Amino acid sequence: MIFRRRTTESNVYLPWERKRGLVGRLARTRLRQVLLVALVIVSVFSLRRREEHLASIRATRASIISAYRQLTAFRSDHPGECPKQWNDLVAQGYARRAPTDAWGRPLRMVCPGRRDEHGVDVLSDGPDGLPYGLDRVE
Repeated sequence: MIFRRRTTESNVYLPWERKRGLVGRLARTRLRQVLLVALVIVSVFSLRRREEHLASIRATRASIISAYRQLTAFRSDHPGECPKQWNDLVAQGYARRAPTDAWGRPLRMVCPGRRDEHGVDVLSDGPDGLPYGLDRVE
């Protein structure tokens, strides 16, 4: 007697094996695959948006560090003085242009600083642009 292997799957289910309800229908149709693809696409776009936001914050922090160094150079040449505007730094050659954040708004200069009374604070209002908002970048 020769035994053959079955090449096709059997569609016979025992009553306790069959999935019932909405979950069972989704498992037996292509809708589950479509939902999986849609979920992957949504996750990729949300991760991309998050990474773009974090890249903007990193670029703003780099602008803040550069502006802080320019202000420090100005204050070392003019002891005890703070520039009134960013244009004063540009006019005296400490900067090429007024520093902006990644969202195109000018950085905020606080002199004397809130943290250091003898220093200066440079910060950005963040993506929403509200002065001293919750999403500011320092």
